[in-house]
Amino acid sequence: MDGIRITRKPDLSQKRRERFPTMPLYGALGFVAFTFAAVLFGQITEIGTVRVETGEVVAVRDIVMTTTPSGDLVTVTDFATGETLAAYAQNEGGFVRGAFRGLSRIRFVAEIPEAQPYRLIRWSSGAVSLSDTGTGERLYLDAFGRDNVAAFAQFLEGQGGSSL
Repeated sequence: MDGIRITRKPDLSQKRRERFPTMPLYGALGFVAFTFAAVLFGQITEIGTVRVETGEVVAVRDIVMTTTPSGDLVTVTDFATGETLAAYAQNEGGFVRGAFRGLSRIRFVAEIPEAQPYRLIRWSSGAVSLSDTGTGERLYLDAFGRDNVAAFAQFLEGQGGSSL
């Protein structure tokens, strides 16, 4: 029996069964419970929450932003009068052009016509918002800094409180 080798089958009764690690599972469940409790605590006591109060509408203007097919020129006009408020060449009006580009994508996906106006609103708190009357999207421009608010607030100059 020189060339024959006898091997034993492993004894399955003695094989150690691997268990799922319970410590990470308990840790994750504890984290979820803590997060839920913290959110519930914040909603009940309003500690650690931020509320944005905009107040009453001070000025409003509906504007239309259009671009040439090549994208070289963005024009901002008053929706009611058709008066041209501003025209930005390719390297001008960065924030206005960027906001228009983002809102245009949303309109394209929602299949809203470009001729529908955007609504600029100055609130009694001093905040300025830009709403899309077609999709309902609203941007509070204060989040983008004073200079960027001023880029749109200039279109509200001389606008008193108007009816919505």
